[in-house]
Amino acid sequence: MNISLIFPGQGSQFPGMGKEFYEASPEARAVFDKADAVIPGLKDCIFNGPPEKLTSTAFCQPAIFTFSLAALEAFKAHPKFKNFTPRFACGLSLGELTAVVASGSLSFEEGLRLVQRRSALMDEACRLKKGGMAAVIGFSKEKILEICKQTGAEVANFNSPEQIVITGEAAKVEAASVKIKEAGAKRVIPLDVAGAFHSSLMRPAAEKFKIEIEKFKINPAKFGVVSNVDGRPATDPKEIKEKLSRQITSSVQWVASVEYIAAQGVTTFFELGPGTVLKGLIRKINSSLIVHNIEKPEDLEKF
Repeated sequence: MNISLIFPGQGSQFPGMGKEFYEASPEARAVFDKADAVIPGLKDCIFNGPPEKLTSTAFCQPAIFTFSLAALEAFKAHPKFKNFTPRFACGLSLGELTAVVASGSLSFEEGLRLVQRRSALMDEACRLKKGGMAAVIGFSKEKILEICKQTGAEVANFNSPEQIVITGEAAKVEAASVKIKEAGAKRVIPLDVAGAFHSSLMRPAAEKFKIEIEKFKINPAKFGVVSNVDGRPATDPKEIKEKLSRQITSSVQWVASVEYIAAQGVTTFFELGPGTVLKGLIRKINSSLIVHNIEKPEDLEKF
């Protein structure tokens, strides 16, 4: 089928997400229960919060990962989607690891343990040096790259032609933000984040993650997992591991990923998990593409 699965990243979480699936779908319920066995208290945090606990390092990434894969299991169990095989899967940052599990390369429990480790390593790297991030709206990619080169800031995400996120040492991000505003950007929005994700400041996390991931058995993917690193699919275990490690410090090539998938004839995307962030970004990349959000059981009845 000419369909791709897409999975959201950190920042999409909210207390109560996935509770309807837990109550309505035995398949989704089994995923949440497995998650709670790996990380005790995770299920209660997902359903009841409070928000500050859900956004904490220990719970945020595992929570989004769990809900996205619970939604996927409910999706696959629905009569309309039985025997469904997508062409590709991809995700934004954390969502790429979700895509790897969705592809059959890694079991849910092992994937959750890897997400938990990734989250802890990134948090550890955040504490080593003060970093920052800012979203730039309505400004030339080429000019952003030029200003980043001048100031020492880096690019975290190429989210859409209209939205690029910069990252790096806090002072360098601030200097770049000032220059970008002066040069005529529509908006520059400082992001409330723990550190400089997808920057060279995450190198200690990436180096440790590369060692950690070797402890996990990755199987060949059943379909292509399109990487944030280069916007190209991987099915080989060695390549998947290498790209997951590089992804922690490299720019998220979301525009390139969506454009590649569309160029292979895919016209429809299913966004599984909390929020509609990816739908909004894809609309800006290519308005002819169709994105269906699967966040509640009733979303499965629309087709």
